[in-house]
Amino acid sequence: MLPINHDHAPAAALDMTGRPLPLRFGIVLLHQFTMTAFAGFLDVLRLASDYGGNSRQILIQWSVMSVDGAPRRSSAGTLHTELTDLQDIDNFDYIAICGGNSYTNRNPPEKLSNWLRQAYARDIVLLGLCTGTFALAQAGLADAHPVCVHWNVIDEFKQQFPGIRCNVDHLFIDAGRLITCAGSTAAIDLALYLLTRHLGREKAQQALRHMMLHSIRPARLPQAHFYVDLENVKDPRVHKAIHYIEQRIDDLPAVASIAEHVGMSARQLERVFKTSLGMTPAALHRAMRLQYGKWQLTNTRNSITDIALSCGFADSAHFSKAFRQHFGQTPRSMREVA
Repeated sequence: MLPINHDHAPAAALDMTGRPLPLRFGIVLLHQFTMTAFAGFLDVLRLASDYGGNSRQILIQWSVMSVDGAPRRSSAGTLHTELTDLQDIDNFDYIAICGGNSYTNRNPPEKLSNWLRQAYARDIVLLGLCTGTFALAQAGLADAHPVCVHWNVIDEFKQQFPGIRCNVDHLFIDAGRLITCAGSTAAIDLALYLLTRHLGREKAQQALRHMMLHSIRPARLPQAHFYVDLENVKDPRVHKAIHYIEQRIDDLPAVASIAEHVGMSARQLERVFKTSLGMTPAALHRAMRLQYGKWQLTNTRNSITDIALSCGFADSAHFSKAFRQHFGQTPRSMREVA
């Protein structure tokens, strides 16, 4: 288990009367940022900042920025225009970088990288939301820290930053001066974690109730993924095909469709899969579904029947048989051990 580090939590600042000053967050939107990570993180802050369901910035203050204050379009296509330029880093206790679908861009604005380096040098805690972690790594700030990334982008992250320890077995990782999260709803868990740290569990519960959530998920909870380790797979066509299958885990496309997507014949696809992975595309898809079932068994209280159906099996009997063939034990026995 990776360590949770509290050493760099910003100390509570007090005003002249001894009352705590607002906790200050700067949020930087990158091009094609993801709405869930941004809105979920910010809404937790909003709901905890005021009393009685209002949205005044009393206990928490936030500013939403972009490089040069330029509009930013989300991955959903919505355009966000009321953004400020990067502000004085001393205005913030935390700076969050919210990324999204632009993570393959290997040439980030130097203005942003320099600003992040200055913040890091001043001991401002930096947060990577979704693929915002790529921007932190591109600025050279993640070399000494373990980071958390979403399972869907881990191959790209490893390719761009082979020397950085990255992890998909957490929702987020607090490494002290850097806190990184997988994105999506994990950004909500990270925000709740920070609220608990600074304002107490009651404030975090206040936000939780407003958002109609049941509980605060711990950082160490593994991501619900069916990630395939491709470190030793060199053929880029296999990488592309597997990502295509991952995005369609609930409805496996025909082999011909997968082959067309990667630019080869169905026969060639079957051959390169056998060479690289020792299995067919259909067998890989089945293994992914079983891996997802294993995650549910060890991380949820869902019934085995519900898990079987969610993994695309007709019933629990078919699921249990396939599960035992793949993992060497029944779903029930694995759950009991877990």
